[in-house]
Amino acid sequence: MARWRGAVSVVPLLLVATMTTATAETRDSMATNATYYNDASLPGADPFVLHDQDSGSYFAYSTEGADPGYHFAIYRSPDLATWERLPGGALDGGDGTQWGRDWFWAPEVYHNEDTGKYFLFYSARMRDGVAEHFKYADFEEPSKVGVAVADSPAGPFRNIADRPIDYFPYDPDYHDVNLIMDHTQKKPPATLEEGMTAPLGTYLPFIDPNVFFDGDRIYLYFSRNAYRNWVWDHDLGKYVEESNIYAVELTADWWRDPAGATMPEIHPSYRDANSAPDDPPLVRKDGFTPVLNYGGDPQPWENAHVNDYAESGGDKKDRRWAEGSTTIKRHTEDGSPVYFMTYSANNYANEYYGVGYAVAEHPLGPWKKSDANPVLEQDEQEGMYSTGHGSVIASPDGSQLYYVHHGRPTTDTDRRLYTERMNLDAGSASLSIDQSTTDEPIPAGVAPYSLTSDVGLVDLGPGSARVGWRVTTAPGASMGLGNGLNRVTATVEPSTAATVEKSDQHAVLRPGPELPEIAALTLRYQRRTAAGSYFDIDNLDGDRRTPVAVTVPVTSCTRTLSGAQESIDVSEGVLCLRDAAVSGTVRVRGGAALVALDSTVDGGVDVRGARGVWLSGVEIAGRLRIDGVSGRVRVQDGQVSGPVRLQGNRSASPIVVAGNVFEDSLTCRGNSPAPSDEGRPNEVRGAAQGQCARL
Repeated sequence: MARWRGAVSVVPLLLVATMTTATAETRDSMATNATYYNDASLPGADPFVLHDQDSGSYFAYSTEGADPGYHFAIYRSPDLATWERLPGGALDGGDGTQWGRDWFWAPEVYHNEDTGKYFLFYSARMRDGVAEHFKYADFEEPSKVGVAVADSPAGPFRNIADRPIDYFPYDPDYHDVNLIMDHTQKKPPATLEEGMTAPLGTYLPFIDPNVFFDGDRIYLYFSRNAYRNWVWDHDLGKYVEESNIYAVELTADWWRDPAGATMPEIHPSYRDANSAPDDPPLVRKDGFTPVLNYGGDPQPWENAHVNDYAESGGDKKDRRWAEGSTTIKRHTEDGSPVYFMTYSANNYANEYYGVGYAVAEHPLGPWKKSDANPVLEQDEQEGMYSTGHGSVIASPDGSQLYYVHHGRPTTDTDRRLYTERMNLDAGSASLSIDQSTTDEPIPAGVAPYSLTSDVGLVDLGPGSARVGWRVTTAPGASMGLGNGLNRVTATVEPSTAATVEKSDQHAVLRPGPELPEIAALTLRYQRRTAAGSYFDIDNLDGDRRTPVAVTVPVTSCTRTLSGAQESIDVSEGVLCLRDAAVSGTVRVRGGAALVALDSTVDGGVDVRGARGVWLSGVEIAGRLRIDGVSGRVRVQDGQVSGPVRLQGNRSASPIVVAGNVFEDSLTCRGNSPAPSDEGRPNEVRGAAQGQCARL
């Protein structure tokens, strides 16, 4: 079956598509209650997903969705579920390097961590030189594969050369029945005998590139266009025009070039492998290795369009498709390699477009289709149609696999982006896809989430204040808060303290009718369910739930101090300490209030009968005493060397003692309400007593 298969040795390569992944689901020590669902809101034809280690983000490249003048949309996601589209696109159609005329399809991007280069493979229909590549100037589908390079997964990508890969695959055994058909090219010969009278040989148009790195070898898989590939079906007794999946091996010079200026080349053993002795000089007829075709392993589910000519009244051809392949490698328990290839069959525009898979022991086969096919297909219950042409990618911690593909929420909408959990077992050579439009757990390794604010204090003394925020994942990638699948809420307590004008990533606060000495702004991360409601997200660590939230003080500072200070006495107004270093003691009395952020106090802090106290990130060398406060009390993320006492404080708001390190004792008595740690325990090295015994 194979046209060519031989041995070749090149330099070791980055194993882009062969990372080790557990076959069973594992649970990270820090989990989350977060879920996602496929809302089918983004154009996403033929998506390929790359995980960028440097940024911790995923990048999806799509045939559709780019801005006018560009080819291939780029989407970014921290979690494989919450995508944001980047402006422009992967390729600038007007940069002067473009050899393609149209049919810009199926982008895939590969990253060499050693050189830092990102390589974009894509297919397009040639603009010039059609006769040179396909023998006939009127060749209807002159599709080839090009390569562009960039220094970032977000681009911009630029073609390495103003031409496609130097590859002329030629099938010398094919009777080119198109040469004996009429100009419509839709009705083939009625008999095999008539078809065998057609001249032998044709050049292959090809699309849907997929590059597979296997140790020190590189393979390019592609789909031979159905055009000019009429295959006689003995069961049906007629010709059917098919697309098949083939492969060719590449050399490695392009991959290891630190400048990214070398075009990929086919291995020399494929060059002119199908030439005949009487061919004229300089005529290229390159070889290929067949991988998947219908006749070699027929499956009835791939026959959705074999009667289209009659059913359409002659408007369509009888066709089959095998395209959009992705290859990955796994090992059995005894170390034997198993290769899995996903592929799509039937017409992408039809609701019966679906995904199957095949298995082999070598990248070039022989490949055997699974009896479980299709493993992804239309599901009216899920509201998902035309499912196909995706790519396989691991979760952030590598313990799970996902299949990101396109589909349609209805039979007449454009292709959209979907993310599905994939299950794979090398021992049984089995693969399944959990098709869903309902709520599913967020991929493993995304959590814990972190929510941060760009200000530690909202000072409304000037009349208004702006607060920004950011949500990040465990690998450090930022959540795209412009995507309605997630959001941050901004709530002021009490609600009369300030008004809030909110956008996706910031809010503007203005004084309300009743601004107390200290109010609180709480930012809370939420995700949307398939039913349309939002819910609060928590990080889970065993039985402990920690809200993904941050609370900052809202006040109107009477006086603000920073830098070096001596002892401070506060008897009125609101004192705000920011990045201050106090060499003595801080005392707060009567109707005054204290807000201290990221400061140090060499002495103690003594607050009695005050209207409020907020300490965040404060280091106190002496003791901390908070007694008889009639307003808000919050002590968080600080360190106190001396004993700590909270006694007789009364507040309409929660009294919070959270995330601190107390070197000495912690005593809480007679406080109403009792202090809480909001799920962030304190480290108390002395005795913890009274209401704070469990904090």
